[in-house]
Amino acid sequence: MALPMIRISHISKKYRLGQIGGTTLREELQRVHAKIRRREDPTVRIGARQYTSGETFLALDDVSFDVEAGERVGIIGRNGAGKSTLLKLISRVTAPTEGTIGLNGRVASMLEVGTGFHGELTGRENIYMNGAILGMSRREIDSKLESIIDFSECRQFIDTPVKRYSSGMYVKLAFSVASHLDSEIMIMDEVLAVGDMAFQQKCLEKMNDVSTSQGRTILYVSHNMDTIRRLCTRCVVLDKGKLVYSGDTEEAIRIYSESNTLSFEQVTDLTDVKRLHNISRKVSFVRAELSRDGDIYSSDEDMTVTFDMTSTGNYDDMRLLMILFSRDGARIGMTESPAFSVHEGSNTVTATIPLRGLADGRYFFEIDLMQRSHLYSRERCDAIPDVLPFAIRNDEAFGIAGEYWLRSWGHIMLSPIVLDLEAGGQEAES
Repeated sequence: MALPMIRISHISKKYRLGQIGGTTLREELQRVHAKIRRREDPTVRIGARQYTSGETFLALDDVSFDVEAGERVGIIGRNGAGKSTLLKLISRVTAPTEGTIGLNGRVASMLEVGTGFHGELTGRENIYMNGAILGMSRREIDSKLESIIDFSECRQFIDTPVKRYSSGMYVKLAFSVASHLDSEIMIMDEVLAVGDMAFQQKCLEKMNDVSTSQGRTILYVSHNMDTIRRLCTRCVVLDKGKLVYSGDTEEAIRIYSESNTLSFEQVTDLTDVKRLHNISRKVSFVRAELSRDGDIYSSDEDMTVTFDMTSTGNYDDMRLLMILFSRDGARIGMTESPAFSVHEGSNTVTATIPLRGLADGRYFFEIDLMQRSHLYSRERCDAIPDVLPFAIRNDEAFGIAGEYWLRSWGHIMLSPIVLDLEAGGQEAES
């Protein structure tokens, strides 16, 4: 029986918090001097938590799974779940506190933009350096050099020091190097989010190709569930450092999405909830109330929400924007209200949002208050993400009762196709 390409056995990783080495030498000396004189630490930021000596953080807790040759495994989870820590352990960037990791091949990894590159070296020199690290001869690297440069789309700048590259150029060259040089295992940590959409598509196609034609094993971390679906043959779900699921991709996405699902509330207090940055707050959301008790709709219904707002003055040309997201975080679309006015103090607006065309699934909104400040610009007064969760459940798909929508078909249920049968076709009896 063939050995797995990656064997992760009871891995745990602890970090000491608030220990020496987390700041500059000057700050450490200031801390020691203040401690000797029994004074407050002058380097602590206002409002920052002070960790006690010896306090630890468990980033990974007894994680075990195997990855077979040729598998494309997605690693998903919320921020802080331990995904990047796991990849650093597999890449030998740091060592586990407990447990063992077995690798049956060479590893090419992209853990962050610029990892493995020397800023003073040119793009061409960095290609040779990365190949040498993987144990390749100069002749082997020469044979792949032109294909690496072509794929990276950086030929014009290949003899320029990479410290002058943009983040997008860094990613293009780094991915091209990782995918073309001889390694049995590729590790990708969300780095493709920096590149443009066309290059992201090319990278996904390349990873599919090297996995199927060359048998390479791929570990891929992303918050983009669409790319996870398109690339990965199975998924691992992490939550607070623990492995909660390893298996089918769709089931893994469902488990991950359920962990992010908001609880339904008919009345939501918006006074102190998390807001987005760069808002003026001259008009603010205070409260949202749904017109019905229950969060399940069909796509032929409308959602009615009453918003209470408070305003610091009298303002015209206000707009309510509602941006729709699916449960896995994919942006679906946006709708906007006509212009309205608010007066100083309390205001109430009732909005009716059509749900036509939405396929079965769970969704939520980001709600924004905008005021047109000039002809082509708007001022964002308030913006609240992750509110008003709801579900769509339809009794039919394509106008056929009893036929239900499959999740893999997407989030938009288009109207049934209209056929023109005059060209010789004949409609079947229903």
